[in-house]
Amino acid sequence: MAQHSGVDEAAADGMPDLSGSEDEEDLWEDEECDSGLRVCCLFCDSSLNSSQDVFSHCQQEHHIDLASVVQTHKLDDYGYIKFINYIRSTKCSAESLKSICGAVPWQSDEYMKPAVQDDPLLQIDVVELWEAKSMASDGSEQLMGGCPSPAALLLRAERAEEATRRTEEELARALEDLHKLKHFAQNLVMNADVRTGGSAAGAVAELREDEDEVYFSSYGHYGIHEEMLKDKVRTESYRDFMYLNPDVFKDKVVLDVGCGTGILSMFAAKSGAKKVIGVDQSEIIYQAMDIVRSNHLEGTITLVKGRIEEVELPVEKVDVIISEWMGYFLLFESMLDSVLYARDRYLADGGSVYPDLCTISVAAVGDAQKHSERIAFWDDVYGFKMACMKKAVVPEAVVEVLKPETLISDPTVIQNINCNVVTISELEFSTDFTLKINDNTQCTAIVGYFNIFFDKNCASKVMFSTGPQSPKTHWKQTVFLLEKPIAVQSGNTLQGKITVRKNKKDPRSLIITLCLNDMKQTYSLQ
Repeated sequence: MAQHSGVDEAAADGMPDLSGSEDEEDLWEDEECDSGLRVCCLFCDSSLNSSQDVFSHCQQEHHIDLASVVQTHKLDDYGYIKFINYIRSTKCSAESLKSICGAVPWQSDEYMKPAVQDDPLLQIDVVELWEAKSMASDGSEQLMGGCPSPAALLLRAERAEEATRRTEEELARALEDLHKLKHFAQNLVMNADVRTGGSAAGAVAELREDEDEVYFSSYGHYGIHEEMLKDKVRTESYRDFMYLNPDVFKDKVVLDVGCGTGILSMFAAKSGAKKVIGVDQSEIIYQAMDIVRSNHLEGTITLVKGRIEEVELPVEKVDVIISEWMGYFLLFESMLDSVLYARDRYLADGGSVYPDLCTISVAAVGDAQKHSERIAFWDDVYGFKMACMKKAVVPEAVVEVLKPETLISDPTVIQNINCNVVTISELEFSTDFTLKINDNTQCTAIVGYFNIFFDKNCASKVMFSTGPQSPKTHWKQTVFLLEKPIAVQSGNTLQGKITVRKNKKDPRSLIITLCLNDMKQTYSLQ
């Protein structure tokens, strides 16, 4: 990257100072031509004499003004380098580039690596480019003798001020993170409270400047998307719903909230949607853009990076909202909140959210061996009593696959959710329930799971379950172990009450309180 070293200095081997003298410009072009180096176009196989020729070629042949794009997105030197490498490495078309709105797809540091070795386009001084474009638009010219005009000097001053401001903001954030890290370390040294109502994860939550940043960052890793895509129950249910109900999508505008790799967006496009808009805050959306182009669906699917609560969509209303928002115990991660925001903001009258119906169920579990391994274990650890550890172990809900034969009651639904009408406040609830016992044994835990339905306006209705008696999914089941098992008999009932609420310290996690007979226990799911 060429560094800007002074107001009288042109950028060598880069975009010439368009407002300088003709002698300087001719000299720059002569040097570039004498080197024998040709400059490849960004969008076709054309090879040109200079970087300036590439800019002119792109404007004349591909109808895109690269300087205007740089100015529109306010790219600095690093942003410009990523911009050029992104186009070359992803083979982004001029049409796709023109359609980008909101957050740009070349923010990742992976685009700092040159896509073409010794690429002359990477040697352009962005400040010079800004000046040239600005002066071309307002008719300003440099003074004779190569001295910058007042307009050019003002522009450079504004750019320097902006760079200084950004640097100060980054330094302030770094200092704040350092302060929080020191505070977190002190908490650990002072033995942060891990009793019921507090946890090490809660202390970690205080370290985060923004919990959402950590959440979305986790979805930027490929492994989690591979796991979800390989979950056939999940993915094939969405596919079957869309492919078997084309009337729901034909000529409709569809919004995919949290689109990830874009698989649901592509299902919708193949089902006849007129336009599909996928929104995702995580870095995976850049791969989704490549995936969409690889499947020649860029004419139908538009991807937007950002939180659905913050981005501006290219449409006023949508006919259908699809999303795979479910977390452990259905509500973990709180992504349904974002879907409901999208529903209230963008869904047209008569439209629908899918999946539209969801239920949460619980059942009693009798698994003495598992209880002994995890709870009774602490009564005698190599001859030592560690029963106090139960107070830390029991409150942590366990996500695992249960053996169907360990169920000792019929399941009961504790919550019905209609995604077309439910409000965010209703996602925190308290419900009484009754479990009919079908075995003479001990109840060692309560298991929770959810069922999903694609029902509204569907000629072919589709559903799937995450329960122990259904095929395994990546959601598994959520198990709430009891500190002391409860003796039960077949034909009797177990009365209970469950309260589900968000963790105030980390709203994406859940606090779940269970009451069974005279026992009360609070669990965290995080």
